[in-house]
Amino acid sequence: MTATKHKRLVVVVGPTAIGKTATAIRLAQHYHTEIISADSRQFYKELKIGVAAPSDAELATAVHHFIGHLSIHDYYNASRFENDAIQKIQSLFEKHDVVVMTGGSGLYIDAVCNGIDELPDPSPELRTELKTRFQKEGIETLQQLLQTYDPEYYRVVDTKNPARLLRAIEVCITAGQPYSSLRTQKMEERPFEVIIIGLHCERASLNERIHRRVDEMIASGLLNEVEQLFPVRHLNALNTVGYKELFAWKEGKISFEQAVEDIKTNTRRYAKRQMTWFKKKPNIYWFLPEQWGEIILL
Repeated sequence: MTATKHKRLVVVVGPTAIGKTATAIRLAQHYHTEIISADSRQFYKELKIGVAAPSDAELATAVHHFIGHLSIHDYYNASRFENDAIQKIQSLFEKHDVVVMTGGSGLYIDAVCNGIDELPDPSPELRTELKTRFQKEGIETLQQLLQTYDPEYYRVVDTKNPARLLRAIEVCITAGQPYSSLRTQKMEERPFEVIIIGLHCERASLNERIHRRVDEMIASGLLNEVEQLFPVRHLNALNTVGYKELFAWKEGKISFEQAVEDIKTNTRRYAKRQMTWFKKKPNIYWFLPEQWGEIILL
């Protein structure tokens, strides 16, 4: 990899609905550069309204990469994103001194900034088998399996996150050893400077932003998007806040009003988990979204 120490990757992180897209676009325009999306749900071309993907107008104001480049039927993970994103960043540095990256997926941000352990990919048959068990037996089965295969990792993982549980179990079975034994967490030194900007605000203000965004999603056609995706609701990419609640409504399990309220509640909880993740990370410069003058001085 060519050394590019005089180059800079400016990363914008923070909870959902805080205004990362707007800030990233403003930075891209300021530096006359392009944007890498590190939002793991915006990768999928079928998901737009429910994942708050940049609008056509926003995409027209700055070049974005890794928006809608996959199908919900594709398998993708943080390790693959690391490889793809680093290659793209290196190519962009050939014509830009600064590249902007933004997203709320902490694992994917970390993969690009610090590297991620190389882990074996499971066979399609194993993945299908485990997903089928999850769909039939629930998350408790995954929790029990991981506790058996890797009690050390089970003690630290988010046991309510099926994607994390599935990935760890897949690795345990494929590698024949605990997932935790393969996680060296050795930081990769990048040949460019990384500056991370964190956006935050008061909890009440963020909750108001979240509620307003959910209402706007409903008004913008989220129900039509859910209707089209309903036949493939079992796919892992659709185990996502904003979709799973409306799938439950369509299945007759809850009322529409309850589904909307659940989206708002679950989005608030997701935002809290995002902030917990990022607040643990060193070397993040925190700003209010409106502090553009201070942000641009970094």
